[in-house]
Amino acid sequence: MKVHEEHKSKGPKEINIVLIVVSTSRYEELMNKKETTDKTIPLVREILKENPSISLTSSMIIADDKFQIMDILYKLIKGETIHGIVFSGGTGLSPKDITYETIEPLLEKKLDGFGELFRYLSYKEIGASAMLSRAIAGSINGKIIFLLPGSPNAVKLALTELILPELGHMIYILNKEE
Repeated sequence: MKVHEEHKSKGPKEINIVLIVVSTSRYEELMNKKETTDKTIPLVREILKENPSISLTSSMIIADDKFQIMDILYKLIKGETIHGIVFSGGTGLSPKDITYETIEPLLEKKLDGFGELFRYLSYKEIGASAMLSRAIAGSINGKIIFLLPGSPNAVKLALTELILPELGHMIYILNKEE
């Protein structure tokens, strides 16, 4: 058995993740008691039906606001039962896109390969526009953190092609005692 296969086999059998959609317009829909137009949360729930060992323990929509992002991040990284956090939105070039600036400096270890592979796979789907994504992954306090674009298609691509196949492996490595 190859080392990476051995690590995957030693990963947790039950994985808990949280999804945070960062979108001021979707957040305002909720604050105005309107039905949200968010398509990412239902999509992730549907994808995870195919992966029964991975549970979406919570999902929420927050505004493009540094204090909301920081507040939820700090609450989640302290939780014992959460293994991973997926942020969708705020990774583009717009002035309101601040998820990257807020979280990237806090990452203890960065997985540069995640962003590189994500942009490569995106390029194959959408062409040169893929370079506008600042998708990144890394760890904080033994939790794996993913910053993804706000597009449901981007989230689907990241989950199915990169995150879900390696999530147990990442969690094992992050929490490995040496």
